[in-house]
Amino acid sequence: MNLASTTSAGASGPSWVLVVAAVLASGSLLAGPALRRRYPIAWWLLLGFPVAAFRVMQTWRQLMAGCGLAVSRRPALTVVSGLVGNGAPPPQPRVPRRGLIRPTSGGFLLLVRLLPGQVPEDFVRAAPAMAEDWQVHAVRVTSWKPGVVRIVASAADPLAAPRIPKQRGPGHLLRVTVGALETGAAWVLDLRRVPHWLIVGATRSGKSTLINALVAGLAPQPVALVGIDCKGGMELSLYEPRLSALATNREQAVRLLAALVELTLDRMTVCRTARVRNIWGLPDKERPVPVVVIVDELAELFLVANRNEKDEAQAAGTALIRLAQLGAALGVFLVVAGQRVGSDLGPGVTALRAQLGGRVCHRVADPGTAEMALGDLNPDALKAAQAITPEQAGTAVLASGDGWERARSHLITEAEAEAVAAEYAHLTPVLSELHVEAP
Repeated sequence: MNLASTTSAGASGPSWVLVVAAVLASGSLLAGPALRRRYPIAWWLLLGFPVAAFRVMQTWRQLMAGCGLAVSRRPALTVVSGLVGNGAPPPQPRVPRRGLIRPTSGGFLLLVRLLPGQVPEDFVRAAPAMAEDWQVHAVRVTSWKPGVVRIVASAADPLAAPRIPKQRGPGHLLRVTVGALETGAAWVLDLRRVPHWLIVGATRSGKSTLINALVAGLAPQPVALVGIDCKGGMELSLYEPRLSALATNREQAVRLLAALVELTLDRMTVCRTARVRNIWGLPDKERPVPVVVIVDELAELFLVANRNEKDEAQAAGTALIRLAQLGAALGVFLVVAGQRVGSDLGPGVTALRAQLGGRVCHRVADPGTAEMALGDLNPDALKAAQAITPEQAGTAVLASGDGWERARSHLITEAEAEAVAAEYAHLTPVLSELHVEAP
């Protein structure tokens, strides 16, 4: 009797496990959509990622073979031991060894060791097939170190509605979160790390929105903002309460740029006297205020109609190049924007481009502008920028010496940027040496 009861209880144990598992699975299916809407990151980590990781493990060998990334063992076995062809089943091909599949906030990543003879470009070409087999939005392959590639998958398009935390207080000096990267991480412009930037984009591509986000992030910080807007100040005059100086035509711009060059030379003297290599080596009380120079519509500085304008354009270009060469160590940073930037504007533009290590390319109206922004850094980045459609306003490709990413800026309207500039107008440093009134 006792034995029968024990056997009966033991037999019913697994059935209870199945019932509990079924209940949990049903609950997950029912609660999944609501969880995904309200807590997308939690949904992904609890439900989405395990399914995606299982899918990667199940398809890895077949996917590698189908993309030509597997290597047959047959020739080696035939030569060494003659084991192949004697009725034994054919050996499985060697496939690249993958590492642990690790979740991110909106996808996953893994490292893969290449087989002899393989190069990262082989995996780059296979990225669309990976995305299709794993049922994810996109797969990005980059070189991690010699012999190893890094595969990053995005489950959904993180640029569809980028979310960034609202900045409270001044934050890190010269560091601003302006949007989201395709990986789901925050898009951060750090002028201490990459001091000078070129931003290009056609009308309604998102260029002005990015500048709004940048100004809104810098306004609470102890920095001086200087504007050069040769279209009569139509764009940058919105931020005038927070600007230490604003030039609204080329004549003013030339004088303002010359004053900025003099300012950097004065700071150079201070650093030399203090026997430091840059202003960051000075004591806090002696360190001059950082200056961020925003140039809107670069073409207006370089387009010429007569000899006098040619001299002005050359003077402006020379000053910008000098600021780019000297500014990083002396606390002067450049953000240069334009709808069209090409070598046809003059040799000064190409020389300036070489000094601007950070590049942001939105949708552009001509391929020459994209080539000027990204062509010298990464051909793949250039292709990605040329694929941006008019419906993807705010989407851009950003590149520097560290590589490239697709990103989208956070939507900050002109009214919001203007309100931020007014709110922090009391923080505007007075730099008397930058006055641009006509002599």
